[in-house]
Amino acid sequence: MGPSTDRDNNLEKIIAAGANVVRMNFSHGTPDDHIGRAERVRSIAKKLGKTVAILGDLQGPKIRVSTFKDGKIFLNVGDKFILDAELPKGEGTQESVGLDYKTLPQDVVPGDILLLDDGRVQLKVLSTDGAKVFTEVTVGGPLSNNKRYQ
Repeated sequence: MGPSTDRDNNLEKIIAAGANVVRMNFSHGTPDDHIGRAERVRSIAKKLGKTVAILGDLQGPKIRVSTFKDGKIFLNVGDKFILDAELPKGEGTQESVGLDYKTLPQDVVPGDILLLDDGRVQLKVLSTDGAKVFTEVTVGGPLSNNKRYQ
């Protein structure tokens, strides 16, 4: 639920059409927005004689790469790329970038796949050494400052 369900009786239309669960994305909006939407779900469900569950989508930690000297790079399939937990902000290059999650090198093993920028770029872990994760690009594309990885 969000701004699009707040207008034109969209929420009521969705519930009337058979929705039995609605998702509230707590990454966006204020606590008052969420309370208001939950109250509207309950009110509409009661009016229509329906049971509707409310699913709360809680934001997990945002793990991100740091920043690049030039703001953006392009990674090609087969490129070797290093995620370096000790590289300072603003020092990222075509070969490496810093991390905000400093223990990543201890949490990955060779063969793991890392998804950057919501999976638009993918890296396969080759090895680790101290603060560095050595990878190979399996899905290439642009990579810019502060993109998430998982």
